[in-house]
Amino acid sequence: MSVEIIVPEMGESITEATILAWSFQEGDEVNADDILVELETDKVTMEVPAPASGVLKALHKQNGDTVTVREVIGIIEAGATAGKPAAEPTQESPAAAEPAQSTGDKNETLSPAVRKIVAENQLNPAQIQGTGRNQQITKGDALTHMQNQSPAPAPTMPSLPSTPAASASPAKPTPAPVAAPPAEGGERETVVPMTRLRRAIADRLVSAQHTAAILTTFNEVDMSGVMSLRSKYKEKFKEEHEVGLGFMSFFTKATISALKAFPAINAEIRGTDIVYKNYFDIGIAVGGPKGLVVPIVRNVENLTFAGVEQEIIRMATKVKEGTITLDEMQGGTFSISNGGVYGSMMSTPILNPPQSGILGLHNIVKRPVVVNDEIVIRPMMYIALSYDHRIVDGKEAVQFLVKIKEGIEDPTRLLLEV
Repeated sequence: MSVEIIVPEMGESITEATILAWSFQEGDEVNADDILVELETDKVTMEVPAPASGVLKALHKQNGDTVTVREVIGIIEAGATAGKPAAEPTQESPAAAEPAQSTGDKNETLSPAVRKIVAENQLNPAQIQGTGRNQQITKGDALTHMQNQSPAPAPTMPSLPSTPAASASPAKPTPAPVAAPPAEGGERETVVPMTRLRRAIADRLVSAQHTAAILTTFNEVDMSGVMSLRSKYKEKFKEEHEVGLGFMSFFTKATISALKAFPAINAEIRGTDIVYKNYFDIGIAVGGPKGLVVPIVRNVENLTFAGVEQEIIRMATKVKEGTITLDEMQGGTFSISNGGVYGSMMSTPILNPPQSGILGLHNIVKRPVVVNDEIVIRPMMYIALSYDHRIVDGKEAVQFLVKIKEGIEDPTRLLLEV
């Protein structure tokens, strides 16, 4: 019985995906719920399990192809047991297939199209540079390898003297001297298609610039108070809550306090209306293996410091593992981006539409500052607020950062909510 492999529903507004990598090839035996293929959408990467046990009879789509929801991308012969399909050798002569099977384990991961090229041209996969996922060899890699192979020298070539006069002879073509540097140093340019996630990020950033009146204001924060408090209680905190006490929980709590004081920054424009949110779902920007994503920590106002830290770690782990879901990235009333972990001194973060504000955090640097008319060395951080000037006035934006500054420089304000 043939069972179809179908592209599943992937969430609201998502109709297409790109095939990242098949885990099996035609003729492979699979078990029910084995992960057959990875699909990349413009938001997340998802895995498609095998609907039944049997033999993978056909692949209708290859790595890099675009597929749509409910499309049939392969067939499983349910209940069958086999290693490699018997019909496969009929597409090529036994003599041509023999070199491909002698190349070892690397050849077993090739797609049917690549295996056909390798067999027909007697190529060695071990000598082909793969550019696919996990260095898998693609059809383009095999064709490029064939084009780059040097032709056999003509019989008269060894008898010619290797002098400038001989090189200039019209009877013998002369290799272009500029061909040597690329052979030694590699190609000067490498063209790689943008992933669907990267294209979506690019579109959203450009859209944000075109639809919102984005302005950024800055302030600086003395981190001495938070660092002292954190140093004093971090061991006890970790022992009690089984999670480290980081800076993000302080800034998240300070952000909630500031958003309550200036609700327009927690609002959004919807048509000709301003929608004020009475809840606080904070997006925390996380750099994942496929690009920047913003998972949402829900109802932060109800979480403790430990709760905030646990949620941030949980979300960041899911991003890095590629298990984050669409629901965990949708919504959000405000975002925080911490470029300081990468060493950023100052930046102007871009809004995450339809939100009206995003807080940018930066690295902590010891600098001389004036405190009580004395020059002292303090750990300082620049903070930035990018906001939609259509509904947020400059005065509100400046006071918002001042509110955060007060909470961080005197952390007891966060506990007392003053």
